[in-house]
This record gives sequence, structure tokens and C-alpha cells, in this order.
Amino acid sequence: MITFSREEIRDIIIAVIALTILYSLSVTRPFGWSLDSLMLFLPISFIAVGLGFILHELGHKVVAQRFGFFSEFRRWDYGLILGLLSIPLGFMIFAPGAVYFGSYGRMVTDEENGKISIAGPIVNIILAIIALFLTLSLRSHLTLENAGMMYIVLLTLVLAFNVNSFLALFNLLPIPPLDGSKVIRWNLPIYLITIAVAGILTYMSYTITLI
Repeated sequence: MITFSREEIRDIIIAVIALTILYSLSVTRPFGWSLDSLMLFLPISFIAVGLGFILHELGHKVVAQRFGFFSEFRRWDYGLILGLLSIPLGFMIFAPGAVYFGSYGRMVTDEENGKISIAGPIVNIILAIIALFLTLSLRSHLTLENAGMMYIVLLTLVLAFNVNSFLALFNLLPIPPLDGSKVIRWNLPIYLITIAVAGILTYMSYTITLI
């Protein structure tokens, strides 16, 4: 059974809200910030970024608890501040928090650490593929009559595809403390396949026109 503490739930809610607002500010910056544009992008950002981030972290948490480890998400306030400071520079730092796990009874093996670490990027890869599939399936239904709502739906899916692909690729970089450094220590072939898929999806998200 997957368990959550009250403090963990609080940190998850704060991190998701902050990340959603920060991403909304980031994507609307080139067009000039306004209340209308911010209100439009808040729900889009929540679906495209907030869900991708929290499901990534829950992937780590679920696998860690399945192995019998204590596992909780903790927000990182300095990471949220870095995200805010990075927006005027034209990019955004995604570092609102992380899942911490361990056990008082035994050490974490390389295999366990690798499987826990790869769970997050795998979740993002699955979300990216789902977003891409839905985009390709729905864009043929875009007409003049439904252009307003359908464009918002497609924009949300395209951003979800882009963000989840990038999150998977970034977290798979073989640089401590990123997930990739633990996955590569556990199983090199699985690492190479996973980062290749994430890389292809990220390349597609930046090079093909979906809407």
C-alpha cells in the first residue's frame, strides 16, 4: 500500500502550484505578461507540466515503497527560487523537489536504486507518447467551428509532449545526482535504450510541427 504523510501532501501541493505558475510565467514572457494570458496558461501548465512532474516523482515513490523502503517527496524552496530567477533569462529551471528514500534495516542495492531511479523517466516517456498519440489523433478534427477550444487542447498536448520528453532526457543524463547516474550503474543496456527513446522523443518535440 502506497502511503503519504501530511507533510508530504503539503509539499506536493505547494510544488505543483509553484511549478504551474512558474511555467505559465515562462511561456507567456515572450508575449508580454498579462492577467488574461496567465489565466489562460495556468490550466494548460498544470496539465502539461504539473502532472508530468508529480507523476515522475510518484513513479520513484511507488517503486521505492514496493521495495519496502521509506519514501517521501520533499519540496526544495531554493529550487523554486532558482526557477523564478531563471524565467527572465529565457529558460526555466525545473527543481521544485525530489523523492527521498531509504531504510534503517539495510542498504539500497544498485539494482534497486536503478529501478527506483528509472521509474520517473519511464513515466515521462509514457506521458510523452500518450500526448503525441492524442495530438496526432485529434489534429485532423481541427475545424473553423471548433478552432478555439481544439487549439487549446492541442497546445496543451504539444506542451505535454515537449515537457515530458525533455524531463525524461534531462533526468537520464549520467550526472549525479540525476537519475541517469544510478540507472547506468545498474544496467547499461537498459540505460542506453531508455535515453535513446527519450532523446528521439525530445528531438521530435523540437523539430516536427504538430499544430
